[in-house]
Amino acid sequence: MSYAKVLCVGLVGVTGHLVEVEADLAAGLPAVVISGLPDTALHEARDRVRAAVVNSGQRWPNRRITLNLLPATMPKFGSAFDLAIAAALLGGSGELPLLPLEGVVVLGELGLDGTVRPVRGVLPMVAAAAQAGVTRVIVPVGNAAEAAVIPGVLVRAVDNLHRLVAFVRDGTPLIEPPADIPTPVVGGPDLADVAGQQMGRRALEVAAAGGHHVALLGPPGAGKTMLAERLPSILPELDDDAALEVTALHSVAGLLPPGGRLLRRPPFQAPHHTATVPSLVGGGSGLARPGAVSLAHRGVLFLDEAPEFSKGALEALRQPLEHGRIQLNRSGGGTVYPARTQLVLAANPCPCAKPAGDAHCECSPLARRRYLGRLSGPLLDRIDVQVQLNPVRAAELMATDGDVEPSATVAARVAAARQAAATRWADLGRRLNAEVEGPHLRRPPWRLPARVTVELRGRLDSGSLSARGFDRVIRMAWTIADLDGRNRPDRDDVREALQLRTGEAT
Repeated sequence: MSYAKVLCVGLVGVTGHLVEVEADLAAGLPAVVISGLPDTALHEARDRVRAAVVNSGQRWPNRRITLNLLPATMPKFGSAFDLAIAAALLGGSGELPLLPLEGVVVLGELGLDGTVRPVRGVLPMVAAAAQAGVTRVIVPVGNAAEAAVIPGVLVRAVDNLHRLVAFVRDGTPLIEPPADIPTPVVGGPDLADVAGQQMGRRALEVAAAGGHHVALLGPPGAGKTMLAERLPSILPELDDDAALEVTALHSVAGLLPPGGRLLRRPPFQAPHHTATVPSLVGGGSGLARPGAVSLAHRGVLFLDEAPEFSKGALEALRQPLEHGRIQLNRSGGGTVYPARTQLVLAANPCPCAKPAGDAHCECSPLARRRYLGRLSGPLLDRIDVQVQLNPVRAAELMATDGDVEPSATVAARVAAARQAAATRWADLGRRLNAEVEGPHLRRPPWRLPARVTVELRGRLDSGSLSARGFDRVIRMAWTIADLDGRNRPDRDDVREALQLRTGEAT
């Protein structure tokens, strides 16, 4: 037999596609040709596979070898095809009867000694295989627990090429995935640690309940970072679909924690203010990798000292904030990553950031305007909640009366509000108030009466509020009503939402 075929999976972003790895061995000068739009890592596979085959005790065929990856029009990236290439090549040379691998997806990178090494993106690869009707996969032993997350797929693992050969040739059992042992939940920062800042706590609760973006402005020590770091503690755990999306993104990025389990807690990303545009939105040579905004999908992206970020990095966030996804096009191909995250900005009032306030501030009014002016109007227009925090007073810092609500209490109200919103918007395919398009809110049956929105319409007519801001205030009003257990927002809800939006008392 001079022809063989083994199934594998290729990734474009977080979307997997079934790939057929073909091997044809013909008479002629010994050579290895790889076709099917391979990248550099795949071109180098011929040397890795040859060394792995020889060092595993198998005979390398001295013939003209043509390897083709179907569909040939789809770009192929990475080293996950190595093990499938080796199996197809040995099958085509007559060394292996490939009947045991029929209908089986084979994934893995080969070392020169024949070791099968783990690869990135196994979770979305196995999910794509299952969606294509494949029920059996073979993966590196380091990815076995991750692959076993996908239901309805029989997962087996190998640690070296010799074990795969023994399975195909003699039926030697492969390695089973490790048992799923639940890990204890580690408690994170709690809202009870935040002294005072009732306005900031309320803003955080509204943001969590509706999925709204937040800007926290105030002097150092006011609690901006503490509040932002505690936002994930009041968010509900991810459901199965969201957990699969988040885990797949971390798998593609190679950031999945040991154990390979689904990530149930909303992710929290806090890049340094020196972060570049590609690190925030995604980038890299060849196929672009997900950036911080995608790794924070269904969670929180926190930009501390936001005015210190480069203008390009901040402006690059505008499109993903609006659409919940980001399109990355490179010369090697384009991909789309989900980016439905909650953005939290924190900023001092001026560059010197004197904690005592204006009396000790060394900055001129022009310097203060320029500093906060780094947060552009179009970016801030996409931030629903904009809160000015005041310095913490001694009485609040030293309080020991235990009246401060912990995260668990707030999280219960947030969960109830989110459930109410999900039920209301189910017909629209939305789960959070922040996801509902403006036209739906302005048309029956969800349009609010004129007496409820009279102040809001006045702001819009005067030009102090944009049309986007109008919709965002309405969304927050629905969130406030959900938190208070009411079916529809009233005038007070709109007023509070407007105050959270503008930071002004109404």
